[in-house]
Order: sequence, then structure tokens, then C-alpha cells
Amino acid sequence: MKRIIALTLALAAAAAAFAQAPDWGRILAKVDETSNFENGDFSAEITVVTSKPGEENDVIVARYFRRDKAKQMVIVLLKPEVQKGQAYLQADDDLWFYDPESRKFAFSSFKDRFSDSGAQNSDFSSSQLSRDYRVDSSGEERLGKYETWTGVLVAKDKSVAVPKRKLWISKDNNLVLKEEQYSLSDRLLRTIAIPSYQTISGRFVPVMMLEIDNVKVGEKTQITFKDVSVARLADSVFTKNYLERVNQ
Repeated sequence: MKRIIALTLALAAAAAAFAQAPDWGRILAKVDETSNFENGDFSAEITVVTSKPGEENDVIVARYFRRDKAKQMVIVLLKPEVQKGQAYLQADDDLWFYDPESRKFAFSSFKDRFSDSGAQNSDFSSSQLSRDYRVDSSGEERLGKYETWTGVLVAKDKSVAVPKRKLWISKDNNLVLKEEQYSLSDRLLRTIAIPSYQTISGRFVPVMMLEIDNVKVGEKTQITFKDVSVARLADSVFTKNYLERVNQ
């Protein structure tokens, strides 16, 4: 009888735990949905400030355009003056860098640093978590005043810019509040905090992202987004010709 009771209690506890377990397929799909603009265009001005110990801050200001439905992105640098006109162009899964001085395009990668800053090119691409990752482990954690789901995500193939990441996702609205990025050998590379978001057309865009370089001790990067718009963009914006013309 005692064994039957113990078995019954164990099964009940297992059932309760299963019932409370999050549906990570739904959570990741919701993260993608709330941060992407599949039904329209998106543009903003971004400022990327990289701080290194003992050095002056590096400041980059750029115009940022996305058309997520077509997997297109353009970033045109405005400052500093020496880099003005340099640009990035995404077409599907390919990324190109344009140098106005040589007037040539060179193949780039989402794994590369963004214009020698502390940011990574993938920081500006649309969210594809539900497509690119599987959940290796998960849990729950309080992050400041927020109750979050935590998930360790492993990339499904080697082409993904970040091979492994741990996310803290708000239970209330499925927004990523914190992230740790790891190498294939499980070395912590970067820690990212997103303390606040702005809402536009039912989608969420960070107000600011703070990125800590865990390899280069003391180096950190702050990315801010302003003048956010969902106004329709001309098709020509997402072409090589546009980047060549804008620098004339």
C-alpha cells in the first residue's frame, strides 16, 4: 500500500511538473513574432558606442532599414566622417559590405563585428530563434522585478552566427531581457542586457542594448535606437544601386 501511495504521489508530481513546463516552440515563435516586422518595413537611427579601457569611445551613427518579409536589411553609416557612406546590405542569408572609396562590395558575415565596433552584424538582423535553435535545457529565474523563463539554445547548424546562447525571457510579454552568448567550446563570449523596449505597430524594439565583451575585459558596447518608423520604404532602398547613389 505504501508503495502504491508513493508511486501515485510521484506520478502526480511528474504530471504537475509537465503541466507547468513551458512550450518552448511557442515561446521562441512569440519572441520572433513580437520583434519582427513581417507585415511591413522598419527603419531607425542607431548609435553604437564602444568603450575600451584607457581609450576614447568609438561612436558610430547609422540609418537602419529592414524588410523582414523579404529578409532584406540595409545599414548606412553617417558618422564618423571617415566612415561615412560605408554600408551593409543583406539579401536573403547573404550579407555584403560596401566601401564608397573603392566603390566595391565585399562579402561579409553575420558573425563579424559591425564596422570594427563591439557589436556583431547579427545584432541587427531579424530574429529567427524558432528556426535556427533547439532548446537544450530550461528553467525559471527572477531577473530584477521580472519573472523569466530561462533557456539554453543550441544552433541547429554551423552557419548560425551564435552557436549557443542562454536567454532570459519575460513571462509577461515574451521579450528577451538578458542573453549570454557562448562559443562551441562553451566559452562565454558576450553578455547582453536589454532593459527597456519601445512599442511600434504592436512590435517591440529595444530602446537600448548593453553588450559586455567577456573576452576583452573592460570592453562594452551600447546600442540605442531612435526615430523608429514603420513607414513604407521604396524597393530601391534594398539594392546595391541605392548604396552607390546615396554616396554621390
